[in-house]
Amino acid sequence: MLIEATTESRGRIFLATKTYEYLLKASGALIPLLGIWYLQEYQSPLLCSVEHTFHNFAVFAAILVGSFVAIVTWHCYRFSGEPFLRWLTLGFIGFTVIYAPHGLFTSISELHMALFLLYGPASRLVMALLLFIGLLSFGRGEDTQAERDNHTRWLRWAVFFFLIDIFIALVAETSLLKLVSWRIWMESGALVIAMVGVMIVLVRHRSSPLMMTYALSLALFAQSSIAFLLAKPWNHQWWYAHILFAIGFFFLSYGVVRAFHTTGAFSTVFSVEELMSRLRVEKNNTEGALHQLQAANAELAWMASTDSLTGANNRRHFLDEIEQELGRAKRNGLPVSLLALDIDHFKAVNDEYGHQAGDAVLMAFVEVIRETLRPYDVLGRVGGEEFMVLLPDTSHEAAAVLAERIRSRVESMIMPFDGTTLSVTVSIGVAEFGVDGDSQDAVFKAADTRLYQAKHEGRNRVIS
Repeated sequence: MLIEATTESRGRIFLATKTYEYLLKASGALIPLLGIWYLQEYQSPLLCSVEHTFHNFAVFAAILVGSFVAIVTWHCYRFSGEPFLRWLTLGFIGFTVIYAPHGLFTSISELHMALFLLYGPASRLVMALLLFIGLLSFGRGEDTQAERDNHTRWLRWAVFFFLIDIFIALVAETSLLKLVSWRIWMESGALVIAMVGVMIVLVRHRSSPLMMTYALSLALFAQSSIAFLLAKPWNHQWWYAHILFAIGFFFLSYGVVRAFHTTGAFSTVFSVEELMSRLRVEKNNTEGALHQLQAANAELAWMASTDSLTGANNRRHFLDEIEQELGRAKRNGLPVSLLALDIDHFKAVNDEYGHQAGDAVLMAFVEVIRETLRPYDVLGRVGGEEFMVLLPDTSHEAAAVLAERIRSRVESMIMPFDGTTLSVTVSIGVAEFGVDGDSQDAVFKAADTRLYQAKHEGRNRVIS
């Protein structure tokens, strides 16, 4: 109950903190509106600051930054093939090409105000439109390599942007200027497109950190358009609108740089929460794979050291066990004995009843021996029907007693098989390390000699 209550409380706190986080982000994104309101309410629109030199420098910096960010975005697109980045690149290029005349005509702004002013809203409208199209393509499949390498496409768009420059000049210097309020319509279009883009990001892509940066940029672009709509050329609101657009541009370029330095794509850069979630999943997967690997290694180790039919140690592992036990016995001065066992007339069982019967005998034989041995005694299968038992802390006499117990139990063993019963006997030779020799070979030879002596004397007996 306490754990459930704690979990429920943590869930409520998590929801509250998430709501607070979103409110902070929304408040931060909308703070520029206070500046717009303040300038509109408390600053005279006639209060102007005509700074041609500074304006030219600002436009030059915007073009320089726009060109740089366009190149970085293009490289991201070439790497990832993300359609969203293709449209983002076009948006940066379009803004740079269309905005450039705005700076060129600064010096004649008093004489040709329309020519000076229209390039600003035109560049923002084109950029907003291309960014919006890119937003609609977010998450779609990658462009092919041929599409990424298609330089003709970029050239056609560049020509299109230059044609827009020419069209704006025609509008400003001909009677087309009087048809509609071009500046109001273009700025309003950029405002609406940016606001719709913000809503789409918040509804569809709010879990992506770079897309939230994208939404913040669009929000700043929208507020700059509001400031431009309220402003008069060169007044404080007009300069403030430029600042808001520049901030939005810098945020957007930050997102591009983050993509370039990480995955090369907007869609595969994750938030901290999503990264932690993915890390937890991958950690669980890794731990599961590790457990499976450990189990597989344990099974392989068992298979490498065990006789697959009987479950007894195989010859190689049995010899390794002898080396370890002898080392321990020598350090502690303890006796170690060895039994050599061979099932009597085992070949006759195979010949008369078949190999399946022989396998059944071997398994039953090993089971009887295991039931007789102590937990730390070591049983090994060293041949077809030949076995050995290592007896730590056991003298020659005690080993002979145990061997006789094994012989007796095997003799009384009855195994039903295929409508008949099988029975076998065993011959056993006993040897002790140190008494019958100091090396493995010497003790093995002694145990084998006594085993064959038991066979020679009629089988079904222990020779010690």
